[in-house]
Amino acid sequence: MEMIRQWLDLNKHRAEVLPQLHRLLITDRGPLDIRGPLTAGELRHLSLSHDLDSFRPPERQQEALVDISRLPEGRVYAAISGKKIVGYVTFHRPEKFERWGQAGIKEILELGALEVSRSWRGVGAARALLDLISAEDWIEEYIIIACEYSWHWDLEGSGLSVWQYRAMMESLQSRLGMKNTRTDDPDICDHPANMLAVRIGNRVSRPAIEAFDRLRFRRTSVYS
Repeated sequence: MEMIRQWLDLNKHRAEVLPQLHRLLITDRGPLDIRGPLTAGELRHLSLSHDLDSFRPPERQQEALVDISRLPEGRVYAAISGKKIVGYVTFHRPEKFERWGQAGIKEILELGALEVSRSWRGVGAARALLDLISAEDWIEEYIIIACEYSWHWDLEGSGLSVWQYRAMMESLQSRLGMKNTRTDDPDICDHPANMLAVRIGNRVSRPAIEAFDRLRFRRTSVYS
């Protein structure tokens, strides 16, 4: 109970400094503070769990999160135990060298990473993060995409097959209203388990949606 009281006091102070969404997730491994978007300053005062290393070593990944939080459209949400990040979700503009960033469609935002520490998997941290984000109003302004590549998935750490992992990702992303969507993008088509997940906000204009559809199919018709 004392830990929960401290969490409530901390959130009261933070709410006065920066508007954020936050929830307390009670698990059998302790409480998790589900929060975001985090500022660069907040991220620097936290550390990453040692096993958040799917993309790069934790120290470098923390710097990457700080960099993302500083981007004009960058957003970082995290599951926090004490002062340690044990899970996170990032959003940012697609890279300009990628298909999704080449057309300059300002409404496209990429869900770039979703990672949970191996020692905290199975407690609902990823679901809680995505449920928190689904309550945000800003998501209605964007076409949110997630490029899921099977070679990025932690098959060994999860003990899942590539198809089981894909099913898990589809289930998680559906909490944000994202759906597997067809494309002829070569990177997505490179492996049958890869997928492009998409959510189109209800305030996205028809011209932006049509431009995105043309971007999805550069080599074939949208309706073929």
